[in-house]
Amino acid sequence: MATFSIAGERRVGLVDAGGASVAPFDLPVERAEAGVLALIDLNGAGLPRTLSPLPLAQVTLEAPIPKPRRNIFCVGKNYHEHAHEFARSGFDSSAAAGAVPKNPIIFSKVPESVIATQANVVIDPAVSAAIDYEAELAVIIGKEGRGISRENAFDHVWGYTIVNDVTARDLQGKYSQWLIGKSQDTFCPMGPWAVTRDEIDLERTGIRCFVNGELRQDSRLPLLIFDIPTIIATLSQGITLKPGDIIATGTPAGVGIGFSPPKYLKAGDTVRVEIDGIGVLENFVTERAQ
Repeated sequence: MATFSIAGERRVGLVDAGGASVAPFDLPVERAEAGVLALIDLNGAGLPRTLSPLPLAQVTLEAPIPKPRRNIFCVGKNYHEHAHEFARSGFDSSAAAGAVPKNPIIFSKVPESVIATQANVVIDPAVSAAIDYEAELAVIIGKEGRGISRENAFDHVWGYTIVNDVTARDLQGKYSQWLIGKSQDTFCPMGPWAVTRDEIDLERTGIRCFVNGELRQDSRLPLLIFDIPTIIATLSQGITLKPGDIIATGTPAGVGIGFSPPKYLKAGDTVRVEIDGIGVLENFVTERAQ
């Protein structure tokens, strides 16, 4: 399910299996403004009919949910090898409690940080000199719930997309709470589209990240320390999860701070994140004009 724009209007459509075309859903323009949220809000009523397909080359893809209704929930240090590389980096304010967390570490990114595939991640040298990438699977909630059990967690999942949790490492280390370093403008690339939960087998799904064609991250979703049911159960203890909520599940080893010296992003870089069964999220790094 893709959110896209054409002729100055936002639409939502069904991408064909080959990724060559998108068939717009027959939705009023004002409802399509919400992107894929418009489909989630149908509450199981069935998808609208589709109109004549358009070549993807003729539309501009947007983030599946261009403006989330709430902050994006995120999970930190959720792969064993990444937990250790982050603890060694000197930027981990939680390292005193141990490299591998005993419970999920939860933080958030503000909705305004979301950008689409092919958009620019803009770094501001006056704010940070240590910009990193983090390839992540993001869960999209489809059914409201509070106090959700692990056993029932997937009943509340609508689908999945890809997120690049771009991070200013120096700001993350400076502040005990990670929101500032994670929520800079353009620091949440998302897309290229969303898939419903039946579209991928989480036990067989690989995740990869390339920077300028160099493979940096290469892992599998079953290697999460805290799996998706655990994450949903943890978040919903006292917090009502709502349709359209997005949960980024954590990144594997191979981020920039895992190298010696660190391999931070710089203007001119291209970051490509792939997750099997979803697609490719690709973004370009530019520098903010001073």
